Amino acid sequence: MKHIRNFCIIAHIDHGKSTLADRLLEFTSTVTQRESQAQLLDNMDLERERGITIKSHAIQMNYIHEGQEYILNLIDTPGHVDFSYEVSRSIAACEGALLIVDASQGIQAQTISNLYLALEQDLIIIPVLNKMDLPGAMPEEVKDQIVDLIGGERSDIIPASGKTGLGILDILTAVIDRVPAPVGDPDAPLQALIFDSVFNSFRGIIAYFKVINGQIKKNDRVKFVATGKEYIADEVGILKLNPSPKDVVKTGDVGYIISGIKEAREVKVGHTIILRDRPAPSIQGFEEVKPMVFAGIYPVDTDEFEELREAMHKLQLNDASLVFEPESSAALGFGFRCGFLGMLHMEIIQERLEREFDMTVITTVPNVSYIAHTTKGDPFVINNPSELPDPSKLEFVEEPFIKANIITKAEFVGPVMSLCIQKRGMIMNQHYLTADRVELVFEMPMGEIVFDFYDRLKTISKGYASFDYHQIGYKQSDLVKLDIMLNGEHVDALSSLIHRSNSYDFGKRICEKLRELIPRQQFDIAIQASIGAKIIARENVKALRKDVTAKCYGGDISRKRKLLEKQKKGKKRMRQVGNVEIPQSAFMAVLKLD
Repeated sequence: MKHIRNFCIIAHIDHGKSTLADRLLEFTSTVTQRESQAQLLDNMDLERERGITIKSHAIQMNYIHEGQEYILNLIDTPGHVDFSYEVSRSIAACEGALLIVDASQGIQAQTISNLYLALEQDLIIIPVLNKMDLPGAMPEEVKDQIVDLIGGERSDIIPASGKTGLGILDILTAVIDRVPAPVGDPDAPLQALIFDSVFNSFRGIIAYFKVINGQIKKNDRVKFVATGKEYIADEVGILKLNPSPKDVVKTGDVGYIISGIKEAREVKVGHTIILRDRPAPSIQGFEEVKPMVFAGIYPVDTDEFEELREAMHKLQLNDASLVFEPESSAALGFGFRCGFLGMLHMEIIQERLEREFDMTVITTVPNVSYIAHTTKGDPFVINNPSELPDPSKLEFVEEPFIKANIITKAEFVGPVMSLCIQKRGMIMNQHYLTADRVELVFEMPMGEIVFDFYDRLKTISKGYASFDYHQIGYKQSDLVKLDIMLNGEHVDALSSLIHRSNSYDFGKRICEKLRELIPRQQFDIAIQASIGAKIIARENVKALRKDVTAKCYGGDISRKRKLLEKQKKGKKRMRQVGNVEIPQSAFMAVLKLD
């Protein structure tokens, strides 16, 4: 056991985690020249197309240091704030972390928040200064920032380059020298913590675990503590580039188990595996994830509801931060109310449903959850605007607030402040990290950053501002429910809870947008935005009309009028029976109003 090292790689987006992992794998000859490709561990098509890591990937490397062979378990983690749950789970399976900082960009918001996640778990931090080969690298300045942030000696910081392979040897030596070996009792009863799982259509569910105490052998009878179900370990092994079967996985190792589990609901991240014959208590799992953004996902074809349910369960295996429960909508039929960690997470889930499971889905307007207090004094949580009680019974509504940390260059402070104030933010603190880097701390409503805040922040700061946030609780706000009506009928999928001061402007813009997107019918369509019974905006989609007076040339006006009256009667009758199809683009357009 004393020759095992478990470590992960943490950093901000695009600071070169996956590229550095590639070099480590090549250097330790874990992959052959033929197998190697850029971002080797990113095995999803989506990850390769977008150039981002979505899932954490674990892999085992063997390395000989001073004549002794060491086993290094590496986990490459995502950098985006929406996948921070992946990072927190990876950290729980490690004893050390490589903190990678881009030498040309310095420390950014996500660097700091991932660092805090690692420090909470008492991990040993090894700072690495990456991208030293870039002409824009500022090693001395960035070293100062790192020393300010985590303390320690400047000599502890390892200069490296994932592209050229500089410093890889130093990193491996530092991991062996500085990261402690895993602690655990090899003779105790088995306790293994599941930190990830995938669905394989031939083998059933494959669970990835870290052995905390004891060992697990092939054909052992194992039990999952949380569900109480028992299985036979058909195959256990360790994670190389491809899973490699072993007879036994020992204490401190990271491995996988295949036991023919068919039901996705039976395996959850954070569950403990024990032996049936040597019972042991379950281990402290992971904290439950708190979704930040809620949206409805509905199948386009209502008959596919059950298939969508299966697809969601299989996705949840692979992405433990997805939370969902069934709901129904008058406009869209049966579907699911899903909780996501952010907008990018929502987009990725939608893409994965379409690619991996062939489901075409409609996503409704995302929102956050509110707490409504009724006149009787009962508080209850609202995830969907349609659940808001009648205004006569409503005392007040509280909405979630966040504390946002934004790090940006000094020249962009003005535009960033005006954006945050426009989103009802209040500045709490302004702190100069260096002469031209500022950290701004805001308190702002969660609901305001859900739609397009991150994109706009990147635009106004030319991509330099980095953003990280955490929830600080609920505060009372003057919120109203904005309903959208088509021909007097409510479309519940388009209704939203919004601050009274923004409601008129928002209602007007939605109506204008819908007018462009809803195709013209044989009858007039009235699009209205209302707060309660009060209509605040209206647009009309004009009817398609046939020129019925074309055959009347000359003669009395009453002949034309007779034909027009006849057409008008027909249109009126048509409006009573006609219904309006809302295209998918209309549901999504609400997000991109700016």
